[in-house]
Amino acid sequence: MFGNRRRMVIVSLIGLAALALVAAVDRLSARFYLSEGEARAETALQLTVNALDGYLKRYETLPGVLAEDPRVRGLFAVDAGAVDRLAMSRWMKWANTALEASDIYVMDRDGNTIAASNFDLTDSFMGKNFAYRPYFTEALAGGTGRFFAIGTTSGIRGYFFGAPVRDAAGDVAGVIAVKIGVDAIESSWNSAEHEIIVTDPAGIVFMSSDPGWLYKATLPLTPERQAETEDSRRYAEMPIGVLYQSRDDAFGVPLIALTTQDGAGREYLEASETMAGAGWTVHVLLDTAYLRGQARLATAAFVLALGVGLLIGLLVFQGRRRMAERIAMQAGAQAELEHRVEERTADLARVNRLIEAEIAERRETEQELRRTQADLVQAGKLAALGQMSAALSHEINQPLAAARNFADSAAIFIERGDPVRAKENVREIVSLIDRMAAIGRHLRNVARKPNQALSEIALGPVVTDALRIAEARLAAAGVAVETDIPADLPAVIGGAVRLQQVLVNILSNAADAVEGAADRRITLGAVEEDGKVVIRIRDHGPGVPAAIADRIFDPFFTTKQVGSGLGLGLSISYNIVKDFGGDLRVANHPEGGAVFTVELRAARSDRMAAE
Repeated sequence: MFGNRRRMVIVSLIGLAALALVAAVDRLSARFYLSEGEARAETALQLTVNALDGYLKRYETLPGVLAEDPRVRGLFAVDAGAVDRLAMSRWMKWANTALEASDIYVMDRDGNTIAASNFDLTDSFMGKNFAYRPYFTEALAGGTGRFFAIGTTSGIRGYFFGAPVRDAAGDVAGVIAVKIGVDAIESSWNSAEHEIIVTDPAGIVFMSSDPGWLYKATLPLTPERQAETEDSRRYAEMPIGVLYQSRDDAFGVPLIALTTQDGAGREYLEASETMAGAGWTVHVLLDTAYLRGQARLATAAFVLALGVGLLIGLLVFQGRRRMAERIAMQAGAQAELEHRVEERTADLARVNRLIEAEIAERRETEQELRRTQADLVQAGKLAALGQMSAALSHEINQPLAAARNFADSAAIFIERGDPVRAKENVREIVSLIDRMAAIGRHLRNVARKPNQALSEIALGPVVTDALRIAEARLAAAGVAVETDIPADLPAVIGGAVRLQQVLVNILSNAADAVEGAADRRITLGAVEEDGKVVIRIRDHGPGVPAAIADRIFDPFFTTKQVGSGLGLGLSISYNIVKDFGGDLRVANHPEGGAVFTVELRAARSDRMAAE
């Protein structure tokens, strides 16, 4: 009996402690989420204030600038007439459209509008008197007028800026005003997370993300406030409603409950800031229902975790009790257990011996595998050497043939007594020898990533040199090459010698394709597309069969007769273009023949990306 009472006391104490802990967590959760909401509201408030301030500053100095315009000041000249005012109204209409304002208009000292950008509309300001507006009286006194209100003529909300217009003697002769709309900036406040309102000094809502709150008073409408609002006609004939509110504080966070006249109300977390220059106060209201819901959800999660913890504790406690009972019961079986352990140890020793034998066998197999791999590496080196020799022979044959032609021509020029042209041929031979040396250096590095630095190269000279190198092969096939390289084509990223090698290989393949055909034309053109320079070489041969299109760039793949080629030219060209960061592909033209497309990075595009 004493034991049961003790357990009940312990359970009661644990229950009370759990309740106290849940209450503390509930308060901490509410404080945390309300504080987090306050930070979000402050951030939204600063963004809203900055946006409003920037929007107003965009037009703040505009009336002063316009007031200095000779055309505006000319309206108050002695000889100014109706024609001048009509011309000025047309100019203001153009300026209003260009400046994206709502209206621009000029008033005389009595407040009568003598020129307006909306002169041709039914609700024009022409002839209207605005002497009662504060922005007029402030500007007439020589200062800068600022005021926000509903237009008494247009019925559209706006912010008004006014500036004095001085005559030739420097006296204030009139006022120019600029009105800007606020609907566009108000429409950008649509947010599911918070509400935004802007109130005037009397606490009346002038702008709101919730249209139902517009023109509602958030402060008591005292006779003084009501009289001030009526005198300035800020809200024209718009009736002013009441937005009832009550304020509270939770964990140092200001809360406000708003209730409309129809009885609908909600609680919000409020962040506000007064914009003294604009004459209004901006409020950001964050609905606390979501924040409190998050706090309750966190408390519920804690309660669930606490319940699971208590349950686990109970299970552990019961498990320990049962374990103690089992230990007592297992004391008699200890000897049998030790016997089984000895048997198991013997089995493990036997298995270990088998594993050691298997390890020795695997080591011997690994040694045999390494010897086999060494033999394969040696065979690969011999194969690579053979491929390199074939590639070197293939790539040097073309410039060697061209050098032979230049040498024969030089001999003829010497016999004719023309040393100048003979010297030009010798220079071409030297250039081709340098090219063969560069090809040799490139082929030595086929097996590893090229370490030659890429540079900006002009495409025109490279095409010219490639055509000169392939001239003998093209002439032998009776090929006519048509080129279209624009003069304003940007430079490309690559290497001149290796790009010549690519073009010569493709031109040679094209010559093979059209040799003996009725149409032996080859077109070579280049254009700039999407930051790349695209070179297209088209022949009028039979095209590329679909069965070999995917293999045409493979090493040693060729469709030529035995002894006519090793199938390395296009493979080497493909690797060169890839080293340049470009692409090489082939397709059949709809009108016949094959089209090889070389895509290279444009140097202009690379510089823009780096900047």
